[in-house]
Amino acid sequence: MDIYTKTGDDGQTGLFDGTRVDKEDVRVAAYGDVDELNCHIGVLRALGVAQDVKDALIAIQRDLFEIGADLATPGGCKSTEFLPQRIRELELGIDEIMDRLPPLHSFVLPGGSPASAQAHVLRTVCRRAERACWHAHRLYPYPPVLLVYLNRLSDWFFALARDLSDRDRAEERTWTPR
Repeated sequence: MDIYTKTGDDGQTGLFDGTRVDKEDVRVAAYGDVDELNCHIGVLRALGVAQDVKDALIAIQRDLFEIGADLATPGGCKSTEFLPQRIRELELGIDEIMDRLPPLHSFVLPGGSPASAQAHVLRTVCRRAERACWHAHRLYPYPPVLLVYLNRLSDWFFALARDLSDRDRAEERTWTPR
């Protein structure tokens, strides 16, 4: 398979059904942001996190490839079949982590360990991807469960950031108003 096709040299790209759209099309922006999120997950995996975290991240990367394909396929959404269960799994994971950690009374300053800091980056990149998907959804409606998944995923990344700070015995600093 060739890496370069030269078909995008004119400012357009192809959706999965062959439709040509401008590269700044909201759908292209949405699946591009989802792709960026997936790459940032790879960075966290490469930081040497525990195997259970790696397994969870790989499952999420697979979810995101399905979601990206759905965003690039006009009228075709297959991720709705598995996303409700994945949302429940994310919620259970969030609850398990948050129940185990001390309660928060202030905002957390991103940092702690390198892995925790990267999880905070993931949280914000996920929220940006979610906003891009909502923008695309307004013009090219997608099943709402796709958007709910991204919303819950950003919450999971927040919980994961706290969990990784705890696992790495890193100080979790909080914001205090001046």
